[in-house]
Amino acid sequence: MTRSSSLSHEEECSALFQFKQSIIHQGDVACVASWFQTFNSWKTTSNASDARFDCCSWHGVECSNNHVYGHVVSLDLSESFLCGHINSTNTLFSLVHLQSLNLAMNYFDESQIPHEITRLKQLKSLNLSHSGFSGQIPNEIAKLTHLSSLDLSGNPLKLHNPSLKNLLQNLTALEEIHLSGVDISSSVPHFLSNFSSLSSIRLSNCWLSNEFPVTIFQLPKLKILDVAYNNNLTGSFPEFHNNSLLEYINVRETGFFGIVPESISNLHHLTYLRLTKCSFSGGIPSSLSNLTQLTLLGLGYNKFTGFIPSLVSLSKLKSLELTGSKFEKGHLPNWLNKMTKLSSLYVYNTDITSEITPHLANLTKLSVLAMGKNSLTGHIPSWLFNLTQLTTLDLQQNQLQGPILSSFSNLKTLQYLHLGSNSFSGSVDLDMFLQLNKLETLGLGYNRISLTSINNYTNKTLPKLKLLALSTCNLKEFPTFLQFQNTLEVLFLDNNKINDMVPVWIWNNSKESLQVIDLSNNSITGFHRHPQILPWRRLQGFSIKNNQIRGQLPIPPQTTVVYSSSNNNLTGEIPPSICEVKSLKVLDLSSNNMSGTLPPCFGALSNSLLSLDLRQNNFHGMMMDLFMHGSQLKNIDLSENRFMGQIPRSLTNCTNLEVLSLGDNTFEDVFPSWLGTLAKLQVLILRSNKFYGSIQGPTSTVCSQFPKLRIIDLSHNGFRGQLHGNYFQNCNAMTSVYDGESSVMKSDMSFKYFNSSMPYTMTIIHKGVKTEYKKILTIYTAIDLSCNHFEGEIPLSLKELIGLEALNLSNNHFTGRVLASFGYLKNLESLDLSRNELSGEIPQLLAQLNFLSIFNVSFNHLDGHIPLGQQFDTFENNSYEGNHGLCGKPLSKECEGLKLSRFPPTSNASESLLPSERIDWIVIFCGIGSGLVVGVVNGNFLNTRYSDWFIKRKDRWVRPLRNTRRNQGVL
Repeated sequence: MTRSSSLSHEEECSALFQFKQSIIHQGDVACVASWFQTFNSWKTTSNASDARFDCCSWHGVECSNNHVYGHVVSLDLSESFLCGHINSTNTLFSLVHLQSLNLAMNYFDESQIPHEITRLKQLKSLNLSHSGFSGQIPNEIAKLTHLSSLDLSGNPLKLHNPSLKNLLQNLTALEEIHLSGVDISSSVPHFLSNFSSLSSIRLSNCWLSNEFPVTIFQLPKLKILDVAYNNNLTGSFPEFHNNSLLEYINVRETGFFGIVPESISNLHHLTYLRLTKCSFSGGIPSSLSNLTQLTLLGLGYNKFTGFIPSLVSLSKLKSLELTGSKFEKGHLPNWLNKMTKLSSLYVYNTDITSEITPHLANLTKLSVLAMGKNSLTGHIPSWLFNLTQLTTLDLQQNQLQGPILSSFSNLKTLQYLHLGSNSFSGSVDLDMFLQLNKLETLGLGYNRISLTSINNYTNKTLPKLKLLALSTCNLKEFPTFLQFQNTLEVLFLDNNKINDMVPVWIWNNSKESLQVIDLSNNSITGFHRHPQILPWRRLQGFSIKNNQIRGQLPIPPQTTVVYSSSNNNLTGEIPPSICEVKSLKVLDLSSNNMSGTLPPCFGALSNSLLSLDLRQNNFHGMMMDLFMHGSQLKNIDLSENRFMGQIPRSLTNCTNLEVLSLGDNTFEDVFPSWLGTLAKLQVLILRSNKFYGSIQGPTSTVCSQFPKLRIIDLSHNGFRGQLHGNYFQNCNAMTSVYDGESSVMKSDMSFKYFNSSMPYTMTIIHKGVKTEYKKILTIYTAIDLSCNHFEGEIPLSLKELIGLEALNLSNNHFTGRVLASFGYLKNLESLDLSRNELSGEIPQLLAQLNFLSIFNVSFNHLDGHIPLGQQFDTFENNSYEGNHGLCGKPLSKECEGLKLSRFPPTSNASESLLPSERIDWIVIFCGIGSGLVVGVVNGNFLNTRYSDWFIKRKDRWVRPLRNTRRNQGVL
């Protein structure tokens, strides 16, 4: 084909015909069918050897002046579902008279936009949206200076070089810019405010950043502005003028902030206003009620104050989204019952505390009713079943109760039904939901119901479910209807009573669609036809934790993000093939009987892993090495195994690490002060190993090495030497006092239908008891240096740690006095200084520690009067034994000739996290080398109630403490 600047009509038709031939996709039946249907009219005028083309009459082709032999000026093959590849040699780019090219809604096999597009210099409209183009947008588009409409949205394209600024700066005739979904990763250029012809800007989900130019809102012809889903884009609204033509504003999930001005009522043409999930503040303007053309209004998840004004005048409104807003007196407003055209109502998380209001019965056109995450009470009203157009009903996470009625079978159009996390009770017939042929999502979990069914299903009679949540439904076996479900994406069967093996048919179901499956917290014993590799090709989340599954670990597919099989009876080694799962972020194999050494490739997973938990197994050998630069790891727990040797120095590459737990192994190394490069480390547990030497690093303070450290357990090792008086200076994470707010240390995961958090765990000696905690609160602080060979005086800098809650220095060789300044550690709940060489008196100032529930100074050289009052009235003899010079209660030895005033009661500004009654405790002695824990129990502990606990779990002692927030498995 000639590359001349202008082709004849015949040559242009021939070029089109060659284009047709170039994009046929022989490998796909559907693509071939679409190709034949689209190009059915693209034929020659005769079958003669000199056949001519009359392409002006072909489907999608338009010629100049509507002339049969005019130049081809428009080609529209949109929504033709064509497949194929377009490159720079394609004859399409020889149609130099083209003014409009529309190839939207096709699939061109991730072709790059060819540089040859620059030849189409007369183009005024270019639409390649949703057509499968990828790669960098070529700079040649910037040379198409006649463009008035540019739409490249919905493609995996990048706009980095050229940038958005470079692409647009010469396209001053633009009326429409549609680049939604393109990775732009830059700010919006200010010069767009000078493009006076602009009527439509769509830049949603483009990774835009910095501040949006507020003057763009004032463009005289602007009708559509969509910059939604750009989390790093900030901006604010101007005062709006009366002559604005704006019809559509969408800034959802951006950083837009400030007030919504009353002048927004000047936008008389506005039909769509979505401000959801921004940072707008102030009151919601009452002038919104003047926007009478609105059909959609989204105000949810902002920082608005006050209540929502009446919107009853918005008579055309079809969709109202008020999620996260506040209603007066916790009730939906009465004016809602007059908005009879509403088809969608979202009032998620709005603090509604009433029953489901009968006002909603008037909204007979509702197709979406979302009232989840409130405090709705009472029963589901009968009138709700008259809303027969409902496609979505979301009532999850409320306080609704009573039976789940069979009337749900009347809602034939339901696609989404979620009743989870309420207080519904009774027996529920699953069959009534399985009669809803359009149902795709069903959530019934976390109620007090028991599911029943007749078990008589066929594939033809069942809906094609995508999400099924049946947690805590008292299931005793796998529901048989699941064997006919081939489109499931999410399946929750956790926290039931399934006491069986996973059926063989589950491996053949939803192979191409299943993304998340949770079978945790049942009594599942294994798998029929135990798979070596899990068969679901798109699997992201897999949890079988807390069951009784035996055998070897099934390997997840390469798409897996979360894999949890903790607390089972799995055996064997970790297969090296798991290293091929490059998407893995959470791997939890804890509390099994697995053994062997770790695969050498394991360290390479650190570039994707956020959390690795292998605790309580029988792994041995060296800890994996080769942690890579750029490691994402936040949590490593290898405790309670048989690892040995040194800690690998490549751990310094794990710069995001927050928790490192290596306790109860046989590591033999010096104190890893070189880990001070891990500036985010908060929890360091090296308990019960063979570490030795001094813990003083190159600097004199531990927190100059570990600035965020707040939990450190070095107990049961061979550390020795003196600790400098300033050793605990600048430990800022331990100097803040609990203020009632805390969070859980965790990794957050985002899946298609929901977000999930994976909390970190730890095992520590807490108040004398070895305890496993399922969650670690960010407010908890503790230091345990017990069972080592430290000597010298207790570091004076400990007095600065006013947030400290537990301090254990027992079983060392500390000398000198008990620090009186311990009395200023107001949060202290446990203080163990036993089995040292301390002398002098117990400071009376300690009596003002209102939260202190564990106090042990036994087997020292203390003398004088034991303090009176407050918590000291609750401690028993075993707190003081082995100090022959001590006297006073609770000891039988009286203090002759000494009188001691009770310490005056101090005011309780806040309630202790521990109740006031007495608690038994365990004195910890130190084994030699092995870190053996031996308990000498005082009080009424070894009774029948707890005896079988020691038999069943003799490897670790677990004892119930008082009912506090701490001992519920949360720290």
